[in-house]
Amino acid sequence: MKIFIKEHTFGAGKWVYEGYMSAWENLGFEVEYYDSLDSLSNLNIGEYDIMSIDHDLSSDNIDVLNKARRAYLFAQPTKFPLPWGEHPNFRSTCNIDVIKQTNLMKNIKKWTFAKVNKEYYESWEDINTILLGFDNINYKPVEDSSMKYDICYVGGWANNGFNEKANIMIEHFKEIKKLNLRCGILINKNISLDNEMKLLYNSKIAINIHDAYQRQLGLDTNERTYKALGLTGFLISDKVEMLDDVFPEIPQAPTPKKMAELITQYMDLNLDEIKEKNRQNILENHTYVNRAKQLMEL
Repeated sequence: MKIFIKEHTFGAGKWVYEGYMSAWENLGFEVEYYDSLDSLSNLNIGEYDIMSIDHDLSSDNIDVLNKARRAYLFAQPTKFPLPWGEHPNFRSTCNIDVIKQTNLMKNIKKWTFAKVNKEYYESWEDINTILLGFDNINYKPVEDSSMKYDICYVGGWANNGFNEKANIMIEHFKEIKKLNLRCGILINKNISLDNEMKLLYNSKIAINIHDAYQRQLGLDTNERTYKALGLTGFLISDKVEMLDDVFPEIPQAPTPKKMAELITQYMDLNLDEIKEKNRQNILENHTYVNRAKQLMEL
């Protein structure tokens, strides 16, 4: 059996869908990337599953999903709170008629990694929340004393259309810098997978910083949450409501100053037991293999 996955070449989508590709392969499926639903239109895809994102959908190619054995359709909101809803990054580009057609198709399973607020997904029906996860197949613990930092963070400026996150990150890093700790903070450095694994696994504390909409709406958390807990094992995050539901034990900081205070507090503690517990929880419950199994059960 084959699964087609929409290809992402950059950004968070690249890591998410590469994690899913490895997960499906781990479960015994043959997996192949596709660049557009139109590219699948000439294939006999009735025996295949498709992981799609909704901006591929139009009246012209919806039949591709209709012929699939099963289609996992990522449902983007049809509207989103302002100011973010002004930008296409935050809303579905499907027209209402196409969404209504997919609502009637029994082989299509609609999902998102956020809490479903019906106001934002006003035209979609029967959407399932499938959280992000940890790619434990490609990300492995690797001992390396040269990568042993007090604090670690790997990410990018992640301009979502409003370039809000850069300033949020800078304010946090200003406070952390005052602590005079050994910090492995890498922004837009295109770090290799091998070095990223070493940095995360060998550091004492990982930090996480979210985008402005995530902090305000509280509907989702980023993939870094799972990666940090899966490798570093101990995470201090900025304040995001979704974490209260999924990982209530994670220390959360409502301000940059409070994050620096939490770092100081936990730097003096032995975190080995907590780290092992968190890593085990991720491996048992929050990998992309777990998520793929959840999709199959829909």
